[in-house]
Amino acid sequence: MEKRTKFAISAVGIFTCYFYFGILQERLTKGIYGEGENEERFTCVLALVFVQCVVNYLFAKMMLATFLKQGEDTTRTFYYAASSMTYILAMVCSNMALQWVSYPTQVIGKSGKPIPVMILGVLLARKSYPLKKYLFVLMVVFGIIMFMYKDSNKSVAQSDGSFIGFGEVLVFLSLTMDGLTGAIQDRMRAEHSSKSGHMMLNMNFWSVAYVGPAIILTGEFTQLLGFVDRHPVVVWDLLLLAVAGALGQMFIFIMVADFGPLPCSIVTTSRKFFTVLGSVFLFGNKLLPRQWIATIIVFAGLFLDSMYGKTADKKK
Repeated sequence: MEKRTKFAISAVGIFTCYFYFGILQERLTKGIYGEGENEERFTCVLALVFVQCVVNYLFAKMMLATFLKQGEDTTRTFYYAASSMTYILAMVCSNMALQWVSYPTQVIGKSGKPIPVMILGVLLARKSYPLKKYLFVLMVVFGIIMFMYKDSNKSVAQSDGSFIGFGEVLVFLSLTMDGLTGAIQDRMRAEHSSKSGHMMLNMNFWSVAYVGPAIILTGEFTQLLGFVDRHPVVVWDLLLLAVAGALGQMFIFIMVADFGPLPCSIVTTSRKFFTVLGSVFLFGNKLLPRQWIATIIVFAGLFLDSMYGKTADKKK
């Protein structure tokens, strides 16, 4: 019962924090700051990721020093450095994709996260899953293809005639990085029983180490300072986004450490259904009838998997 309660608390925490996070992210990346000739969009993607990682690191440091007493961490530094790299690349690609695709499209595309987690879990972590789990994931794949197909047709008329636009490619790359992150975290759990607080602290430490020099070399740090000077209100949006992300990430790492990356990916994907609804109703994003059907198929597959695909995965 205690394990079920912990799972339920973690799932509710992920739903709540990331629903609010999604609203803030769309307002920040798709909204307009300023008025008249001073109108502009926030495009400092690396700087946005950097702020999130710094707040996540400080939050994990505070939690480990107060509430979370998790003892000594024996996880190899290489695992933290590698998983941080794939995690950062996934986040950057996901945020960049919003410059070319709508927020619901990005969310539905990212709903395919269990797919690379399963594939790379089999290839790298040597896991096996029951047949019905593969069938449920195929429902998710079909729904995503159905959803993205119509947007791709739209981009044909608008851009270079390609079937898949640059935004969709970025979403695909983000999914691939998510799968690699999940596979590495599986190895961390299997070999070192890595704890949630240690995972959050060290992964964000390496993330800051990667992104910090990048925002200086690309000039994004200067761009961010200029944007904040012109539109001070963006500071409040950035801080709220980072705090919501830090709380949500803590619940994610608790779930990864205790239940594994796949159950975590299913929970985080399920909450995206409500994020899509929030985006449609709050920001006026419109979905075509085919895309509504595709959305239902995606989340039906995820629901069936969460209800009937829980057979414990086994090492090959």
